[in-house]
Amino acid sequence: MATTRSSLLRLKTPLSRLSSLYNISQGRSFLQNNSWFQAQPSRSTKPFSTSSSKTEAGVQKEDVVIVGGGVAGLATAVSLRRLGIKSLVLEQAESLRIGGSSLGLSKNAWQVLDAIGVADSLRSQFLEIQELVIKSEDGKVLRSFNLKVEDPTQEIRSVERRILVETLANELPSEAVQFSSKLAKIESRENGETLLELTNGTKLHAKIVIGCDGIGSPIAKWMGFSEPKYAGYCAFRGLGYYPDGQPFEQSVNYIYGRGLRAAYVPASPTKVYWFITYNSPSAGPKVTDPVVLKKQAKELIKEWPEDQLPKLIDISPDETISSTPIVDRWLWPHISPPASRGNVVLIGDAWHPMTPNLGQGACLALEDAVTLARKLAGAIKSGHPSIEGAFRAFGEERLPRIFPLTIRANFTGSFLQWDNPFVCSFRDNVLIPKVKLGPMFAHTNFACEPLRE
Repeated sequence: MATTRSSLLRLKTPLSRLSSLYNISQGRSFLQNNSWFQAQPSRSTKPFSTSSSKTEAGVQKEDVVIVGGGVAGLATAVSLRRLGIKSLVLEQAESLRIGGSSLGLSKNAWQVLDAIGVADSLRSQFLEIQELVIKSEDGKVLRSFNLKVEDPTQEIRSVERRILVETLANELPSEAVQFSSKLAKIESRENGETLLELTNGTKLHAKIVIGCDGIGSPIAKWMGFSEPKYAGYCAFRGLGYYPDGQPFEQSVNYIYGRGLRAAYVPASPTKVYWFITYNSPSAGPKVTDPVVLKKQAKELIKEWPEDQLPKLIDISPDETISSTPIVDRWLWPHISPPASRGNVVLIGDAWHPMTPNLGQGACLALEDAVTLARKLAGAIKSGHPSIEGAFRAFGEERLPRIFPLTIRANFTGSFLQWDNPFVCSFRDNVLIPKVKLGPMFAHTNFACEPLRE
């Protein structure tokens, strides 16, 4: 698979940060001086470079810091910029993290991408799924669905993660992302600011911190959240490349076995996303060698008559191959910590990691990004802003949506990962043939108006 490298830059030395973000010379905070959030529209296609603004005693002063430069972090930065709010994204890697395969994006995600103005460029590159076919491990077709018949409003595409990340990054100015910036320590200050100390020794004082630092979020740990819990199965993933065109057109194929399932999902005319999930009593040791991972993945399905999946695994570029344990975190109302602590807030996987069984992880992160951006911009521009109040309102609005979907995704995975032969027979011959797909997509309804300053 050809990988676009033009948008990446290996960093060696930090560059200067725009001083307009913080007007320390006039002794005014961003809440008293509106000039800090007057971000100008930008559609940068240049490589990213790091940025910094050293003020007092080597400490970098920032108003809005987003920790994590993945999908959630970049979408939040773009959403804020659409509303006139500047931010600095701290990314621990040396360049954009473009590894991984594809992300399933449903109607709700496309509503968000439309709102921030990047949907059409992505639509032109990725196929809209038209059909779902469900098979048993012996090759028998259990059910097939035409998506537009089941739900005429639905839109599902498998979007290459690399392209999604680069598309979002290109909507930001080069100085908006600071690479090689891994968080080592976070600490609240008496003046309401948050101290962020990086592993390279850099210190930042931030008035607002948005944690988008993923499943193993150090910020979530600092806020008192429990570690995500292992769901009992792991997943191999990859992205097959057909230089002369893939043979599946716009049809998704699911294969259900006993404690084992797989799927291949057309992403573009030449690329097909695939996954294999398998039950395991523990996550086991972390393996990153793609040759070993491909061998392990093919070993799991060697008894299946399926011939397309082994070929897909073989033609997947090494950089797209991964193996991960499936985890989630249940956010019990009134028991789990809230989404925010002071002027620090979590979104996406950092707050609510969920199993991938509904295909909603990235979708909900995008919803979080645009919802938080509206709350924060509204608070800042109100004249009497309460950032803590805006963050509380964000958590109170999002939790009733996130909590039930996290549980539903978990239960769906347990249902599909059954290994008892009698239960699997009931699933394949009774439940799947009778299920109605349309109502199952109700969770993808999400209204999102365009973001305008």
